[in-house]
Amino acid sequence: MDRLNELWPEFWKAALETLYMTSFALLLAGVLGLVIGVLLYVTRPGGLLQNRVIAALLNFVVNFFRPIPFVIFMAVAQPLARVVVGVGIGTTAGAFIIGLAASFAIGRIVEQHLVSVPPGVIEAARSMGAGPWRILFTVAIPESLGPLILGYTFIVVALIDMTAMAGLIGGGGLGAFAQIYGFRQFEPVVMWAAIILIVAFVHLVQLLGTRLARKVMRR
Repeated sequence: MDRLNELWPEFWKAALETLYMTSFALLLAGVLGLVIGVLLYVTRPGGLLQNRVIAALLNFVVNFFRPIPFVIFMAVAQPLARVVVGVGIGTTAGAFIIGLAASFAIGRIVEQHLVSVPPGVIEAARSMGAGPWRILFTVAIPESLGPLILGYTFIVVALIDMTAMAGLIGGGGLGAFAQIYGFRQFEPVVMWAAIILIVAFVHLVQLLGTRLARKVMRR
């Protein structure tokens, strides 16, 4: 316990690093993943803007990068991180790589939930003269908004898990704190303090996401 008291400043610094990386990654992955998912949905066969070439290209890119283990993906994406954010190591680089990796998963989640919108609803909008983009933004996305919120909540939880691995490239955060000051120095109290705070973050995100999704779906 004395060791944990000595490390309180580092502990809360690590907590802030975890929140920073998660927020940065969520913003990047949320926007990029939404774009990918929408494009996958509208260009798919029978989609609002069917385009087999673009659909095939997007599916290839997503299917190629999504299965890559995150530990390997970090090493592969480091040169890109240097170009985009100016550094290949550290919290910002870690957040960028996490967001990039998560965007492919979010793209699939967005596509799947948009596809689940009943075809009859889409056809009804078409019969009333609505164009593809109007159908997308006034019918497809609003109809799937509740499940999309749950999908994004799941991804946020995954992002928090991924920040623990960002320590391998100097990303910091609670995961790195637990490994450096807890596991490697044989300080179980320090390690469990970090674990408990990570679990608290995850439960808070899950609670907020579930409540928001329920509120949206009850409208």
